[in-house]
Amino acid sequence: MPPTAARRVDRTARDLLPFLRAWLAAPLRVAAIAPSSLGLARAITAEIGPEAAPVIEFGPGTGVFTRAILGRGVRPDQLVMVEAGPDFAALMRQRFPAVRVVEASAGDLGDVPLFGDGAAGAVVSGLPILSMPKPVVRAILAKAFAELRPGGAMFQFTYGPRCPVAGDVLADLGLTATRTATVLANAPPASVYRIVRR
Repeated sequence: MPPTAARRVDRTARDLLPFLRAWLAAPLRVAAIAPSSLGLARAITAEIGPEAAPVIEFGPGTGVFTRAILGRGVRPDQLVMVEAGPDFAALMRQRFPAVRVVEASAGDLGDVPLFGDGAAGAVVSGLPILSMPKPVVRAILAKAFAELRPGGAMFQFTYGPRCPVAGDVLADLGLTATRTATVLANAPPASVYRIVRR
């Protein structure tokens, strides 16, 4: 096995235990028993580059999407991670010391400044939106789009067969969602949605 592939396998194995532990402690908050695949990370960050900076990441977990965002050329000081789980937040501070970590629920951010109103170019979400109550989903999207500049987009993945954000929530917030990718080689298979202002 080539050294790079061996490092990837080792990193995935190391990520499995903290992820499983977090899932056992709060299954509805984590909503998956394994980290997202590299294929899903590539799909959800496909439209992100340095020009999208600054970028906000909701629910980084073990940092699979974080690595992909940084790998697309976004500087660490142009990325903010919002993580509610104390264990995951501590892991993110250790793995990405140059990236700011806000330890809070994305649904409770309210007026907490991330980059400032209308500054961000993209939001990448690893949150289990499908298992969240509508008022929480509405608060998460409202915060995301308060931070996003015109033309900015939120990228959300789901294991479900359709967009995880209910149609009435999208309509109330003046948003529209489009499926941009389906990743069958993820466990379980996942789809990525691009959510933008109408």
